Order: sequence, then structure tokens, then C-alpha cells
Amino acid sequence: MRSATEVVKNIIIINVLFFIASMAIPSLETYLAGYYWESPNFRPWQIITHMFMHGGISHIFFNMYGLYIFGTVLESHWGPKKFLTYYIVSGLGAFFLHNAMTYYELSQVIHRLSPDEWDRVRSEGAEALSQAKNYIDPLMARANSILNTGMVGASGAVFGILLAFGVLFPNVELMLLFPPIPLKARWLVIGYGAIELFSAMRGSPGDNVAHFAHLGGMITGYLLLKYWQREEDQRQSW
Repeated sequence: MRSATEVVKNIIIINVLFFIASMAIPSLETYLAGYYWESPNFRPWQIITHMFMHGGISHIFFNMYGLYIFGTVLESHWGPKKFLTYYIVSGLGAFFLHNAMTYYELSQVIHRLSPDEWDRVRSEGAEALSQAKNYIDPLMARANSILNTGMVGASGAVFGILLAFGVLFPNVELMLLFPPIPLKARWLVIGYGAIELFSAMRGSPGDNVAHFAHLGGMITGYLLLKYWQREEDQRQSW
């Protein structure tokens, strides 16, 4: 942590504090995780707070490790203000793409439910899930899981950070943990992006991973990088 840059260090500290608080007070997840806007659990501040919540030790460890390794380099390159802007924007992009896909998934299920069944899901579903229960009817259960399952984690923002590192430093060789082989940053980013796209399109609800949030962080980060590059090119042309 002594070699971490200031913003990276503070983000890690905030995430750890949120994690400790959520372990001590499990009900915090209902208020701070990112829920779909039609869920009774949705609160506006969740657009930001979901980035500081995590589902377990391994979840927060790997996110913060990635932030520490790649974020420290980017903050040193950009400066604190630009780095923080990029981090937050990538996290927001993750949230909104995830919720756009939630809207799509819900639309595929809702039209197969009667109006009364959908009203029951909206009025009763969140409370049922809070008690670790769900509907016997598979369509109602699926709709309830989509509507009332919150998203947590800094993964979207961290995937944006990984994307930026690969774009700015494509030829830097990184030593992977599994398998322990060197790989250039550009290939690591392309590989992660391909895996996430395949996983998202494959649609495995049981894996409990918000793949479109990861893609959202990468896509939004890339668009912001291109915007900054265009601004820089315009300044140089003047």
C-alpha cells in the first residue's frame, strides 16, 4: 500500500470499510447494492454505492488487487483528478449496461406472465428473496430473480482500468498467476474482453456474475479514452 497512489489507496480503503460494514450489518446490501430501477429496493445513490460493495473475500481481494496493480500506473500517468473521473465513469457505464440488459431480460419474461402474476412479483418478490424464498412457478421465479437481485462490486470500474492499461501500455509484459506465463497487456485485455462477451452471450444465470457490467466498464472506458484523445488532438491542431 505504501507504493499505491493517493486515489487508488483511498478507493481501496473505502471498499474495505464498506466490506467490513456489510459483514457486520448484512441488511446494508439492500440499501447499497445496485438494484434495477423498478425494484422496490432501488435507491438513487446505489448508482454509486454498488461500486463499493462486494460479495465475499475473494471478490474484493481480486478487484482491489487489480485496482492496485493497474490503477497505480494509470493514476501516475494521468494524475488524480483524471484517474478518478475515469474510474467513476467506467463504474457508471457498468451499472447502466447491466440495467439495460436487465430490462431486456425482464421483457422476455414479462410478456409470458399474466398482469396479476407480474403485479405479485413486483409487490411481493423482494420480500420473498429477503427470506431466501422464491416462487414455485419458474417464470415468476425467474422474473423475481432478475428484478430484485442487486449488483455489487467494483469489477466494472476495474475492467475499465484494465482496458485503459492495455490501450495505453499495450506492449508491457505481465506475468499471469494462472498459468504463470508472460503476456503482453493488449492480449490480456483482448482475452478478458472475449471471455466476458462469450460468457454474457452464453447466458449462464447460475454463475452469479454480471458479465455485461464488466463489458459496460470496458466499453465506457474505451469511449472516454477516445473522447480524451480527440480533445488532445484538437488542442494540438490549434
